[in-house]
Amino acid sequence: MTPPIQSEFTPWSISYPVTFVLFLVSCGYFRGWLRLQNTSPNLILPWQVAAFMSGMFALWLALGSPLRSLHHELLSIHMVDHILLMAVAPPLILLGAPFRSLMQALPQRFVRKVSTGFLSWLTMRRLGQRLSRALGNPIFCWIAAVVALIGWHIPAAFALAMHSSRWHAFEYACFFATGLLFWWPVIQPWPGLAHSPRWSIVLYLFFATFPCDMLSAFLTFCDRVVYPCYLSGNRQFSISPLQDQEYAGALMWVCVTFIYLLPAVVITTQLLSHSPDRLSSSQVRPTF
Repeated sequence: MTPPIQSEFTPWSISYPVTFVLFLVSCGYFRGWLRLQNTSPNLILPWQVAAFMSGMFALWLALGSPLRSLHHELLSIHMVDHILLMAVAPPLILLGAPFRSLMQALPQRFVRKVSTGFLSWLTMRRLGQRLSRALGNPIFCWIAAVVALIGWHIPAAFALAMHSSRWHAFEYACFFATGLLFWWPVIQPWPGLAHSPRWSIVLYLFFATFPCDMLSAFLTFCDRVVYPCYLSGNRQFSISPLQDQEYAGALMWVCVTFIYLLPAVVITTQLLSHSPDRLSSSQVRPTF
């Protein structure tokens, strides 16, 4: 590792506020899981805890690790963040059944008051039902994720986020929020309910690769640098801006394809393992 690169990865480049918040949430999740072990030991399995913690670590890599100091240097590093926020951290976190565990981490008296008071209002119940339908609607979740992906990679929007820390934070919040939305119908975590046949999720994942493939192909095979901010930066690496862009496109292309392929194969295997009369049922729950 050359000295210029080494200097970027200093302990002081870690975001301590982000690290503290993610550590606090992780501790709360683990505390809730330990409480559940006393009453329902098989409700959240150890592999789900490992998935949640891995998702939080992926989130930290994108938001709080020294990698963030290289955003303005390499588009390929920036693309790693986008993949972590949209395709890695969200499914791992949702696989950990976070709502069950985090609710157990809160004071139970507070949870009971909220559930019997605030959440018992008719307006809040209706809002919760609408939210549940939206979260369970694959079309809404698919469109939200695609709009965020394509929208923030438009050169004008990308430049806005690169030149403003607030817009950059909002961009990353959009990626993570729409990532959670996208993976919600796939994982179907508690308290979500399935609103579509399980076999449709395989098509959902298949069609989701198209926007990513188009964007990746454009970045990989374009003969010019799409984002001018990477032309004027202080280059500390031995690759040209165009090569960096090609690496970023290829990285998204390969990673997203394999990440989407894995759950599609798992769901297909689950469906084929059930009897034919249950293949069209929307109640087939994921076991991964």
